[in-house]
Amino acid sequence: MRHRAGRRIAQPTGYRAFHPAPLPPDPPVRLEGGLQALLSQADRALGRLDGSIQTLPNPDLFVFMYVRKEAVLSSQIEGTQSSLQDLLAAEAHVLAPDRPRDVDEVVNYVNAMNHGLHRLHELPVSVRLIREIHHRLLQGVRGARLTPGELRRTQNWIGPAGCTLNEATFVPPPPHEVPVALGALENFLHADSELPQLIQIGLAHAQFETIHPFLDGNGRVGRLLITFLLCQREILIKPVLYLSHFFKQHRAEYYERLQAVRDAGDWEGWLAFFLRGVASVSREATETARRILALREDHRARVTTGLGRAAGNGHRVLEHLYQRPIVSVADVEELTGTSYTAANNLVSRMVEQGVLVEATGYRRNRLFRYQAYIDLFGESVEAEGEAA
Repeated sequence: MRHRAGRRIAQPTGYRAFHPAPLPPDPPVRLEGGLQALLSQADRALGRLDGSIQTLPNPDLFVFMYVRKEAVLSSQIEGTQSSLQDLLAAEAHVLAPDRPRDVDEVVNYVNAMNHGLHRLHELPVSVRLIREIHHRLLQGVRGARLTPGELRRTQNWIGPAGCTLNEATFVPPPPHEVPVALGALENFLHADSELPQLIQIGLAHAQFETIHPFLDGNGRVGRLLITFLLCQREILIKPVLYLSHFFKQHRAEYYERLQAVRDAGDWEGWLAFFLRGVASVSREATETARRILALREDHRARVTTGLGRAAGNGHRVLEHLYQRPIVSVADVEELTGTSYTAANNLVSRMVEQGVLVEATGYRRNRLFRYQAYIDLFGESVEAEGEAA
């Protein structure tokens, strides 16, 4: 079983690199006992999540924040410091002096995910799509000098900061093997298989991380791959599974499980971890959808009863906030087609109703947050999840 996932082979210059065996594993994954039970739980939780999103009045409105939560968490696993608030502020073009320098990496993640989801209508998950996503992810940010969109032509390795190739925890396949390994992964994804869909997706993520085909951004691209496969295979109609929340909470185990596949061929251990994550985050994301509905009904009622003749424009602003939860008075003016004074009055009344919160403390160029909605996806929800 030790060489079930591949083997380390000495290279001409003396170091040993891992050559992954093609998927599916041989001997086959043992889908029995606890692993079968976890698969059933994950399938049921994903089904409930997909159903709950479809009960929302306009699912596309709410995908905006699910995508951004995944972007923030996946990027934080790789060491970025930017929060969800930082990302939303950057997208609203708020140039705060204390804005983290790495927020552009998270913005790129959002762009890469949206690009990939759009491309899935015309291009299946493939090496070509993976390279496109990588190009979007690294364009103009840290790692941009490391050939965005290009498979690596030099050896990379994983290990403690400052370690050498010979001291590395893991050395992925040498550069000339990368196209071959990625081609085999693509073939696996497109081949007919009796393996359950979630098992295939879990295998594919681990295999991609083992191939490590780029000089930077492999973790983020590999986690995007999970989202793309869930949507392409219509397991989820919308990209609302922020699985990086589980991976970040259990970061050490995440890496240990991946490494155990390479060291000991322990595919079952990795898949059990992966399925626990899918089930856990699906339940949390379903609860988020329930809270969205409750919040929306509460705030629609406040707008209807509290804004009088301006309620129509208030509802228009409220719906807009689900996609752009930070607005200025000028934004509201444009959205409602009213005067600046009328827009300013409308915003002030929505602040009085507890729908909007003034975010800058300025007298001019003020910005307003839909804070209650942001909080459904922010650090407070994450803390509750960790305590549960």
